[in-house]
Amino acid sequence: MNKTTIDWCEMTWNPITGCLYDCEYCYAQKVVKRFGKETIFNLPSDEQMHIKMLASKKGFELSESCENPFPFGFAPTFHQYRLTESQKVKTPQTVFVGSMADMFGEWIPDEWIQGVLEACEVAPWHQYIFLTKNPMRYIQHFRPPLVCRGNMFFGATAIDGDSAIYSIEALREHHANSGNNIFISLEPLYGQIGRYSLNVLKYLNWVILGAETGNRKGKIILKREWIEEIVEACCVSNVPVFLKNNLAGIWGEPLIQQFPWKRR
Repeated sequence: MNKTTIDWCEMTWNPITGCLYDCEYCYAQKVVKRFGKETIFNLPSDEQMHIKMLASKKGFELSESCENPFPFGFAPTFHQYRLTESQKVKTPQTVFVGSMADMFGEWIPDEWIQGVLEACEVAPWHQYIFLTKNPMRYIQHFRPPLVCRGNMFFGATAIDGDSAIYSIEALREHHANSGNNIFISLEPLYGQIGRYSLNVLKYLNWVILGAETGNRKGKIILKREWIEEIVEACCVSNVPVFLKNNLAGIWGEPLIQQFPWKRR
């Protein structure tokens, strides 16, 4: 696990890396490109011994670490050797699991997900945060009857009204089945999310709001009124809302940065 500058968590943990969505605003792809890209064919022979290629799922399993932390670029990769990392950090942390992946993408094998969840349960003193663009996978993976995981927060990413509606409805069904904590991350927000989406924010445990970073051509700049509508809806429903630091230039100081748990 690694310390992070992400403002709503303390550490990141990446037992799974890689994603097949290819979002044009993805920060993780940019990070991977800085490390270059290797393939199974030009890794040293001793490292090849620890690799299993899942051709049908376009992914790799890696039982021991390589010199390059992303030996297959942004292809989905299960770093099995990282599963014990959470146990080694004894001080309780808020951990973003899969900051360099979509751990619940439809291409991720169930076994990978289950392996990570079991590793989380071995170190229950941490708070674990999961985030996906595919919240239906929560419903498929977590089938009732289930024990509610109070130290885990399951979230979905949305960028506009349509994706917000889809995400919130899926999260609500997941919560109804499991009792697990649910939240939405509206980042990067590309416009107003609409009256219906604002109304159903009340069913969530947390709302995160942020802008697109970087200098991508065509980047949409948030308007203050979009943020105000969401903040007001959350305040009315007593839902904690977190404005990321990249909104300071639009919102001003101080930023509203609430958490659904008691800060240590």
